[in-house]
Amino acid sequence: MSADAATALAYWATGPGSGELRTETLPEPGPDEALVRTVVSGVSRGTEMLVRRGGVPASQVDRMRAPFQSGTFPFPVKYGYLSVGVVERGPDDWLGARVFCLHPHQDLYVVPVSALARVPDDVPSGRAVLAGTAETALNALWDAPPCAGDRIAVVGGGLVGGAVALLLGRFPLARLQVVEDDPERRAQLAAVGLDAVPPPEALPDCDLVFHASASEPGLALALSIAGDDGTVVELSWFGSPSPRVPLGEDFHARRLSLTASQVSRVGAARRSRRDTASRLRTALELLADPAFDILLGAEHPFGDITAVFDDLDHHRAPAGCPVLTYPQPTPPAGPDRPHHT
Repeated sequence: MSADAATALAYWATGPGSGELRTETLPEPGPDEALVRTVVSGVSRGTEMLVRRGGVPASQVDRMRAPFQSGTFPFPVKYGYLSVGVVERGPDDWLGARVFCLHPHQDLYVVPVSALARVPDDVPSGRAVLAGTAETALNALWDAPPCAGDRIAVVGGGLVGGAVALLLGRFPLARLQVVEDDPERRAQLAAVGLDAVPPPEALPDCDLVFHASASEPGLALALSIAGDDGTVVELSWFGSPSPRVPLGEDFHARRLSLTASQVSRVGAARRSRRDTASRLRTALELLADPAFDILLGAEHPFGDITAVFDDLDHHRAPAGCPVLTYPQPTPPAGPDRPHHT
């Protein structure tokens, strides 16, 4: 392996609200492994910020492990799962492939090729960091499949809620509302044809409500606008402390259902016929739709990652998934590439 490929730079959360870049030595890739150079990675505003503040409950430490996580909760831990890169070394049929991997923020890494998903040609690398988000949204629709003519609301128009709404917009529904507090986010959702409204304008009598606001008021609203015998699908990951859930008053009288949706298992309606690899491939194909770009935030150099997390901590970051861009090696000069001085 060349000298510049022998080590990698990775981000570690080291304590509540703090983190740092660390250098690590890479192993030689084995016969069924690939060396991937990262092009971009995305920051999951919900889960990664929960990890950063040390909010993973002790009972969920094993369930919350990311596929290529290092360290243990709460700290120090190398955590993340939205990485897009190019295969530099590996099996011949993978060389040069653009790939998505559930890997933490790191400029170079070695993983089994079975952990890689090819990014379709019509999906830009920046948008491909949303593969995990689109996969979560797709899984939610497999956990609670919509029907033609349904009245549906999505409470919370952030990354996951926005992705759910974009997928639901393809169905022949009687009504689809995205309920969102932030006027800037509502404007972005409206720009791609979604009906985005503030909480006071949420319409009642919904057949399905997808809750993704990660807030107690949002969950209460979701339950209140579900129609009799309706279903609320909970997509938020609250971590610790646990939220208060308003199950009093008419919750039982109206026979409401509260369904958990979580991406670690394939949604119940497709579990016997799909696996996680095929689900991820479908999510990447869905990202060919440029409407998903509204879910992307600002781009930042990977070297500024600690500042990016600080901005998220202090609510200074613009809406959307922050995208980290990584330095790429300069191709060697050749007969068709002039030397530069």
